Amino acid sequence: MATPAKTEPNSPRNFLKWFDARWRDSGMWAFALNRLTAIGLTFYLFLHLGVLSTLARGPEAYGSFLQLIKSPVFVFGEFLVVIAGLYHGLNGIRIVLTSFGIAVPYQKQLFYVLFLLAVIGSVIFGIRMFTV
Repeated sequence: MATPAKTEPNSPRNFLKWFDARWRDSGMWAFALNRLTAIGLTFYLFLHLGVLSTLARGPEAYGSFLQLIKSPVFVFGEFLVVIAGLYHGLNGIRIVLTSFGIAVPYQKQLFYVLFLLAVIGSVIFGIRMFTV
């Protein structure tokens, strides 16, 4: 019987395994989504600061920028920021509770409940955002 080939610790195959969603626990999903939303929100923060710098160029520059952000791409981007903010904030509550030793045995259930709240909040926000 042949033994499976061993892969080097830093091989591309090991790197790609991180993206394999099969057989992953909810804790891994909570961690990965928390990191991805943190990166996205950090990117948005720098983008937002750049946008605010258009105020220094005068009212004409800012007015033209306001016209640009009414495009569907920017509106969808704002929606993604809200989704990321909701999830990241609610998952942060779970992390704080478990860090203080509160609800540690219920981490998985807490993740599912808070994730569901983030989905419901995102749907409500999306309906209001795209129907007005």
